[in-house]
Amino acid sequence: MNIEMAIDTLWVLLAAVLVFFMNLGFACVEAGFARSKNTVNILSKNFIVFAVSSLGFLLLGWGLMFGGDNPIIGTKGLFILGGDIDESVYTLGANVPFWAKFFFQLVFCGTAATIVSGAVAERIKYVSFIVFSFILTLAIYPVVGHWIWGGGFLSTIGFQDFAGSTVVHSLGGWAALAGVIILGPRFGKYGKDGKINPIPGHSMPLATIGLFVLWLGWFGFNPGSTMTMSNPGDVAHILMTTNTAAFAGVLTSTIVSWLYLGKPDLGMTINGCLAGLVAITAGCAYVDVLASLIIGAIGGVIVVFSVVFFDKIKLDDPVGATSVHLANGIFGTICVGLFAKEGVTSLSTVSGLFYGGGASLLGTQLIGILAVAAFVFPASLLVWYVIKKTMGIRVTLSEEISGLDIGEHGNSAYPEFLSRKPAYSAITLDETAKVDIDERRVV
Repeated sequence: MNIEMAIDTLWVLLAAVLVFFMNLGFACVEAGFARSKNTVNILSKNFIVFAVSSLGFLLLGWGLMFGGDNPIIGTKGLFILGGDIDESVYTLGANVPFWAKFFFQLVFCGTAATIVSGAVAERIKYVSFIVFSFILTLAIYPVVGHWIWGGGFLSTIGFQDFAGSTVVHSLGGWAALAGVIILGPRFGKYGKDGKINPIPGHSMPLATIGLFVLWLGWFGFNPGSTMTMSNPGDVAHILMTTNTAAFAGVLTSTIVSWLYLGKPDLGMTINGCLAGLVAITAGCAYVDVLASLIIGAIGGVIVVFSVVFFDKIKLDDPVGATSVHLANGIFGTICVGLFAKEGVTSLSTVSGLFYGGGASLLGTQLIGILAVAAFVFPASLLVWYVIKKTMGIRVTLSEEISGLDIGEHGNSAYPEFLSRKPAYSAITLDETAKVDIDERRVV
């Protein structure tokens, strides 16, 4: 092994470990934004989702994503477990051993599935979430990944998504949105008079810890997508555009929420940072630092109004996953067509609209966005619907009121607080019955 291969491999594995560590960040953000009675359920979902993602990607997902240059799906090396590995089939960097490439791509696959968890939190059956996550990572994520990163038709027409604003984030967002529609809102979220009843999370310290873990993990997510250290300048540039968009999102989301909502809402600040990170993910290697500042700043504004919009149309997303990942995944992908600058890194070979490249790249980006939406959203709706009609998708109303920790897992994250809670376990409620409870007081 030569020194260049050793350095590249070490870099890819380090970046992959940082992305894996983002599982903790998602778990903390989601748990912090939810109520204490659902904490065990949320933490358990964030454990199990990576496990089932790993299984699905190992069994079939990798081959569908990287198995040859068929325009629609990979057709070679579909079952890598226990078989001979023909590395010539796969399209990733030659300097990195196969299993290092595999693990790096695996943690991205797991991230896409984790996005869904937050949007469907506090009312979904544990087993139904597991089944959906497995199908998503086995057969939905790999197809889109093949189109864009595996030599499929979007890559051949010049679609640009360096680290996954579309492949990971908007894909996860479309799947999450489908789940929210099929699942319905949490009990008590929307009153009979149409009023939106806020359901605050139980631990903003936990959510804030999660945000910083995610911010750190993104320094593996975006720069690691170079798959090599042969050009350290590229890695440094990507790290800088990533961080710049993140802090810009923090500032604008804080300011806008302060002006629009009357107070500098911490939840909006957290989601503003994530919005900036998601928005820059597609173009982090293709735009300059000034453009990343603009992209992150606009992303921070978008996420505030997107959260408000989804609430107004009564789509209940407890953590704002659709606003962060779907809205800003789409926005960030469009931004490549606007802000891409040829030569800003060795990886940037075409300019966008604002840098003299015309509208060609922008048009290609829009085609990619529409293609992914046209596949992922209906496919996810179908999977969610079949799950609903077969095994059921939602816990009973009495379980939802008493908390999924008890109903689904038989324990509590904070057992010392149980004696202070209302005795919801004594309430027997049929889901179809009329419930004579002041919905605004259910916590």
